Amino acid sequence: MPLLEPDPDALRPTTTRAPSPDRVASDRSQGTPQPLRGDLEALLGPEKVLWKVSDLVRYASDASPYRFTPQVVVLAEDVDDISAVFSYAHAKGRQVVFRAAGTSLNGQAQGEDILVDVRRHWAGIEVLGDGERARIQPGTTVVRANAALARHDRVLGPDPASSIACTVGGVVANNASGMTAGTTRNSYRTVRSLTLVLPSGTVVDTGAPGADEKLAEAEPELCAGLLALKAEIEADGALAARIRAKYEIKNTNGYRLDSFLDGSTPVEILRGLMVGSEGTLGFISEVVFDALPLHRLTSTALLFFPTLQAAAAAVPLFNEAGALAVELMDGNTLRASVSVAGVPADWAELPKEATALLVEFRAPDEAALTEYERIANEAIGGLELTAPVPSVTNAFTRDPGVINGYWKARKAFVTAVGGSRPSGTTLITEDFAVPPSRLAEACEALLELQERHGFDAAVAGHAAHGNLHFLLAFDAAEPSDVERYAAFMDEFCALTVERFDGSLKAEHATGRNIAPFLELEWGPRATELMWRIKRLLDPRTILAPRVLLDRDPKAHLRGLKTIPRVEEVADPCIECGFCEPTCPSGDLTTTPRQRIVLRREMMRQSPGSPVTDSLLDSYGYDAVDTCAGDSTCKLACPVGIDTGAMMKDFRHQRHSPREERTAALAAKRFKVVEKSARLAVGAAQQISDRLLESVTGAARKAVRPDLMPEWLPEIPGAAARRLPATRRVGAVAVYYPACVNRIFGEPAGYTGPSLPEAVVAVSERAGKPVWIPGDVAGTCCATIWHSKGYDEGNAVMANRIVEAAWGWTAGGRLPLVVDATSCTLGIAHEVVPYLTEDNRKLHAELTVVDSVVWAAEELLPELTVLRTIDSAVLHPTCSMRHLGDEAQLVTVAEACAREVVVPDDAGCCAFAGDRGMLHKELTQSATAREAAEVTSRPYDAHLSANRMCEIGMDHATGRSYHSVLLELERATRPSAV
Repeated sequence: MPLLEPDPDALRPTTTRAPSPDRVASDRSQGTPQPLRGDLEALLGPEKVLWKVSDLVRYASDASPYRFTPQVVVLAEDVDDISAVFSYAHAKGRQVVFRAAGTSLNGQAQGEDILVDVRRHWAGIEVLGDGERARIQPGTTVVRANAALARHDRVLGPDPASSIACTVGGVVANNASGMTAGTTRNSYRTVRSLTLVLPSGTVVDTGAPGADEKLAEAEPELCAGLLALKAEIEADGALAARIRAKYEIKNTNGYRLDSFLDGSTPVEILRGLMVGSEGTLGFISEVVFDALPLHRLTSTALLFFPTLQAAAAAVPLFNEAGALAVELMDGNTLRASVSVAGVPADWAELPKEATALLVEFRAPDEAALTEYERIANEAIGGLELTAPVPSVTNAFTRDPGVINGYWKARKAFVTAVGGSRPSGTTLITEDFAVPPSRLAEACEALLELQERHGFDAAVAGHAAHGNLHFLLAFDAAEPSDVERYAAFMDEFCALTVERFDGSLKAEHATGRNIAPFLELEWGPRATELMWRIKRLLDPRTILAPRVLLDRDPKAHLRGLKTIPRVEEVADPCIECGFCEPTCPSGDLTTTPRQRIVLRREMMRQSPGSPVTDSLLDSYGYDAVDTCAGDSTCKLACPVGIDTGAMMKDFRHQRHSPREERTAALAAKRFKVVEKSARLAVGAAQQISDRLLESVTGAARKAVRPDLMPEWLPEIPGAAARRLPATRRVGAVAVYYPACVNRIFGEPAGYTGPSLPEAVVAVSERAGKPVWIPGDVAGTCCATIWHSKGYDEGNAVMANRIVEAAWGWTAGGRLPLVVDATSCTLGIAHEVVPYLTEDNRKLHAELTVVDSVVWAAEELLPELTVLRTIDSAVLHPTCSMRHLGDEAQLVTVAEACAREVVVPDDAGCCAFAGDRGMLHKELTQSATAREAAEVTSRPYDAHLSANRMCEIGMDHATGRSYHSVLLELERATRPSAV
């Protein structure tokens, strides 16, 4: 064991709560049992089998209120792996459930036996033709697919609120729709073809020539059975009419029985049945979508009404006017949304009765949009609108920022309202649909029902389609609370079906919590047809048992998950999974959601539990060490949970007093540390990379991998000892070269000025000279200490840099320009919690500007571009996302290159200062998809704006990255210079 290995017990939770009833049993502490583990490792390879109890626990939770711990998790890579697992399940009598993003709300992605991850190795999109269609792998997020289609002015029809995280496979398997899809743009209507693996192992491409002939040869009994069911349904006129009527409104409850009416051949029927089948009939390995036109011109209004009835009465007017979306939010929803960044604070003062409609028109051209606005404004003139708080305008706008704010508030319904629920309560999200003409009546009945059963009343939904959403929060550890939920569900389901003839699931799919009520909605005849469909395709019931079909009337009460309290920063988490696609460690170890899920399991356990011991043994590396600490999870989370901050605090808790003192001493003597580091980097250039890798590798084994960096060949040489000479007199800004740019030079092979020289030169050319203080050595943005959780050292450096910056800028009269985005973020924001009260006042007077923003907004308008390159690819840093500076990076790059590309898969490189040298596997995993895009074609320049990120991308791609400021200097350099 390394000498300074941290004690796992440092993170052992202390709780006075009784052990939770749904805790993982002690006999599961060793993970997957034999022979299951050994069988699957022999069948698929050990790298495809996750067996530790920490693996099983982190896959046990998803966005639903249920929690089932699998016996094993399989990372399937291809169709052969899927077929092998199916064959094994048949032979051994086992059961299989698929999981992609884990954003489903009803437990569809949870299993108690073999759980197959179909996200990690299943991402990719091929745009076909001119964008009319797209071939998409099931692990691709909707946002990623739409990014590729947008270049062709196309978009997918389904647009669920979870598009940032949910995957295409899940969208199709649940027939998810969203804000605008309704019944005409959903998966059932827009999937052209799909490739699927049947439980028997047969692979069917429904779009292939001769698909029916091939299926008939491989599965004659299946084909005959499908055609027999079709004939039976068509022969029953009343049943056929009932099926058609059920899909006049949104409905995802049960199998798509209209597949037998819409399809004329077994393959066509099968294509329809697979949509919305929730992984119970086969695995969808690929989907071909018909893409829809992307109308980029948008006009949107958030209209406030005094009552729910008044809002509902206005919906038909906007439907008739051609609105693509009409979304409803009641008063409780609006007030809860103030927790979402960008939502007006005065919404907290809205009356309870207030209701808003978010109305949006989209058009292909100016004339069409203007006509939409004319009709809409005429409609508004006759409506009973109200403006109860100052931020309400009740007007249509084309401002993208305002529109994005409206949609952010609407899409955050589940997480914003759920995030404000009482601590320790489980959240259930329900959706249902009624005929749009009865929307107001349904809203009133629902709110009355919620209040009568003691639930907070809140409703939102797709008003244009009569589709409503609501939330229920209760403590699953309290039997009386579970009984209250059960009583509510009985009455709600009866109300929806018997009073409104509605759909118990409009777009979230049946799942575990509506499966017991399937027959209530469809009746015994249609429900029995669904059971026959299941037996026909999956006679051994190896796929997703009890997910869509379940005869147990209490099945929705089984497996409800408790939500024990955890650290305050993470406690509001509802495990929605929105954070996961942005997390750089997601394909290596754990995601932010999983870090919280694992922590909650520790809290469920009794003191001395062997499960807790096993979880803690893994948590250090899987959660704490391999967290990049970039906090982009906070940006993706609708309620701003910063799991990165929690991991930094855990790092702090693991430090010994000696480590904290050493880190603080390094901060106090940073001038010496900085000089020594520069000398060491310079000396290292005289030694072979192989020897340095060997020496640092041995040191890592002896000390601790999370303390000793590993040498990488991409590490550049030392920076110049002296910074460029500048004058304070006449300077319009103070230029602060970050310590990384005072230690490290430019990449190997680069010829030209250093970054500090370039910044000084372009500022001078633009007539906006900058001054570099003579005493910057020994100062730092404090990120070095902040990222590692060294609180005392962080406080030392944070206060030092703010005091120095205040003096350099003459009390804040000049802006402070910083040449590394992470350092800009550190000085502008991250130092604040560690400042003394007096220094917080000084900090408030500072104007901290990133050098890319300085160049885009202050220098470019005054510069003359003399030469450009053909192409450049950019790596926007995660700090840019926090600062909102990505657009300025593109602006500067576009001045230097005729073609500028931001990869669709660009994300945090996870180099995170030196974390990429502590755990190089983290950067390799985080950048894999972006690197594949970058290396798929040549570029004249690879640009970013942070030296350590550039080193990380060098390592990931084998290409040489440099600062966009260096490229700007070259582009504007006079020929004689």
